[in-house]
Amino acid sequence: MNTMLRTLAAVTALGLAGALAACGGGDDDATVKDSAAAVIQVGSVYEPQNLDNTAGGGQGVTEALNGNVYEGLFKLTDTGTVEPLLAKEQKVSDDGLTYTFTLRDGVKFHSGKALTSADVKASIERVTAENSKSARKSNLAVIKTITTPDDATVVVQLSARSISFVYNLSYIWIVNAAAKDLTTTADGTGPYKLGEWKRGSTLSLTKFDGYWGTPAKNAGVVFHYFTDATALNNALLTNAVDVVTSEQSPDALAQFTSNTAYKVNNGKGTTKLLLAFNDKVAPFDKPAVRQAISAAIDDKKLLTSIWGDYGTPIGSMVPPTDPWYEDLTSVNAYDPAVAKQKLAEAGLPNGFSFTLDTPSYDPHPTAATFIKSELAKVGVTVNINTITADEWYTKVYQKRDFQATMQEHVNDRDVVWYGDPDFYWGYSNPQVTAWIKQAEEARTTDEQTALLKQANKQIAQDAASDWLYLYPQIVVASSKLSGYPLNGLNAQFFAYDIVKN
Repeated sequence: MNTMLRTLAAVTALGLAGALAACGGGDDDATVKDSAAAVIQVGSVYEPQNLDNTAGGGQGVTEALNGNVYEGLFKLTDTGTVEPLLAKEQKVSDDGLTYTFTLRDGVKFHSGKALTSADVKASIERVTAENSKSARKSNLAVIKTITTPDDATVVVQLSARSISFVYNLSYIWIVNAAAKDLTTTADGTGPYKLGEWKRGSTLSLTKFDGYWGTPAKNAGVVFHYFTDATALNNALLTNAVDVVTSEQSPDALAQFTSNTAYKVNNGKGTTKLLLAFNDKVAPFDKPAVRQAISAAIDDKKLLTSIWGDYGTPIGSMVPPTDPWYEDLTSVNAYDPAVAKQKLAEAGLPNGFSFTLDTPSYDPHPTAATFIKSELAKVGVTVNINTITADEWYTKVYQKRDFQATMQEHVNDRDVVWYGDPDFYWGYSNPQVTAWIKQAEEARTTDEQTALLKQANKQIAQDAASDWLYLYPQIVVASSKLSGYPLNGLNAQFFAYDIVKN
């Protein structure tokens, strides 16, 4: 579940800009003549909970470490394609059940240990382990056996065909099998090694001189963590940070768009804000109730109230960057009259009340208040229960102890989770489960796409959740910077190509 939570740092904004300026990232420093010697100062609201992406590290650990400190056999690029990384070669059997990977030569971990097939095997098994909190754990249940004929070869046998298998492997960080306590330390093969993590403040990465591939174009990266959007923007304005990975205050954008010292980039994000129902708990076990709630909320008005002209209305779990995207915003569209009609059909003409478990960080409190107001118009009473990210994970995701909740889901291609009746929202439609299974076992991407479009449309018609909107992906940077990623797919932020002139 590590990539599902937007976990915020525990820092105070008081005196923050001055403290950050002392960190050495601003124009007050001596001019850096050689861009390769520059340390890039990054502003973010996503501090990791810990440094292990199988232990609930949160969105922040992916942002800071994925592709920077840790690498996979394959890499999901910022444009959404999958490319070989630590895998030099792959072979697939005719029946699609056996994958043989040959590892690159000369790859070393930051500790100096050479990469072997045993590390790859152990890394995959960390993700699929019983106690793993990885969001991709269920997608890899198809793995039957992993063998290592020699140090450079990994053979994976599947129990069924999996057209997404290589894509799913791009999520698996290859970790030194002998490494200990990865919640506070790291030993990867990436272009940076972990520097110092000052909880509630900064996390630094330093250039790894022994990197097997193209070296980082800068000397290192420091992630600065904020809980307040104003403090984050002030840090950028005072040159305490060089780039903001995801702008959180659309009202503040004018001060950057009107200033040639900065560049505002509107990328293609994958983060969806969901009103997720517990589809196994009354009255949300009735599709008509879920349809009524969806029809009663003006999602477009909510988006505009929070993000202005940014962001995208979305009628399903599938963002436009997914191959099986269709615009389904017309399904269960805003219509209070239809909402009341659906409530009557469900035997609730006078409405009902429910508790909405709401994470405490923005924009959830604002969105929850809006939803409460909208539903009151059709006779539904919402009791808002504000909880922390940790409480959300335990109460909602683990124990399923909720009626409805709000949460961001940052991954692309994650509509497949609606095919798992045991997922936290409890949606169960045997036909959808069958379509998603068939799509995964498809022999061609065209067949996969057609099946997932069918499944997605049915999920939307069933109002399995209410997909409130797709977040904008706004990266704001100093005009002196180039080479930074724009789209932030799955919350990753590759820093190795960033140049500061």
